[in-house]
Amino acid sequence: MKSENYNVLGVMSGTSMDGIDLAHVTLSVTNNKWSYAIHEAETVPYPDEWVVRLKEAVNYNEDALLVLDDDYTIFLAGVISSFIIKHSLNDLDAVCSHGHTVLHQPKKRITLQIGNKPTLAKLTGLKIICNFRIQDVQMGGQGAPLVPVGDRLLFSDYDFCLNLGGFSNISFEDIGNRIAYDISPVNTVLNFYANQLGLPYDNGGAIARSGSVVPFLLDALNGLDYYKKSYPKSLGFEYVRDAVLPLMEESSAGIPEKLRTFTTHVAMQLAKEILTIKPAGKLLITGGGAYNSFLIDQLKTMLPDVAVVIPDDKTIQFKEALIFALLGVLKLKDEINVLASVTGAPNNHCSGYIFEP
Repeated sequence: MKSENYNVLGVMSGTSMDGIDLAHVTLSVTNNKWSYAIHEAETVPYPDEWVVRLKEAVNYNEDALLVLDDDYTIFLAGVISSFIIKHSLNDLDAVCSHGHTVLHQPKKRITLQIGNKPTLAKLTGLKIICNFRIQDVQMGGQGAPLVPVGDRLLFSDYDFCLNLGGFSNISFEDIGNRIAYDISPVNTVLNFYANQLGLPYDNGGAIARSGSVVPFLLDALNGLDYYKKSYPKSLGFEYVRDAVLPLMEESSAGIPEKLRTFTTHVAMQLAKEILTIKPAGKLLITGGGAYNSFLIDQLKTMLPDVAVVIPDDKTIQFKEALIFALLGVLKLKDEINVLASVTGAPNNHCSGYIFEP
């Protein structure tokens, strides 16, 4: 029986800009069967200055993006080094880092995750595996989502894996192929309106629950062109900025009503997709949206024959960091870590850059 063990750090910054997720994990593979353990893990919130810069980055020109990338790499190196010192981590095989997406326009073969520079290895003194999306986009794929290979290898007990973060994305098996795609915006929009009330997010969906649905706005949201497209497909903040928020802002409704309407819209789109795939089964939900009890309650009502599973806190919060750790290990092993059935690329491939200190 051949067994391999990897001691790695997974690092992820999502589109909802909650902060940088860091998860110290052990990944083991025995006879091609993978298992994991999440050890120390935490989310390091962004300082206000960085929240502003990351939100504005979608409007930056090329020179400003270069400066941002350099500055973010230095900042990220500090966050990683502090985490390692704080938790007395030793003998790491690698740091597997997603970086932070500021541009994602796969039709133009453009995607940019800042913080994926050789400088990161030099500043941390560790092997860095990063830049997992760019190769796929250059090949003609969507460059997203990348998590489904981890769903296949680590969470095969579930019929569907649903992540509720800045955007919702789903992953499932279909006749031997892993299928995955973004369904809708989630926290990118909900947090936008919670921020207007001086809150980082709508805790448990309580504000949304207190509001009422705006029927014409709900109809307009459900009528967006994105929902008519077939997969593979993916979303970026540009879509929220250009298509979703302008629609939301056309309504004079109050923030509780907008939050209620958008939450209902999300639940409807999620339920529609899941019922189309399979009307009954076992659904794993992770990401920050798993804590939005109002959204989860609506989804359960719309999916009476689906067993909705909310896992332990570490898996909810750090599943993406865990899976980017896995993507990095697969890169180390020179094994497939991006699935063509998911991204639309011409073939499965092994993506990512390895930087030595």
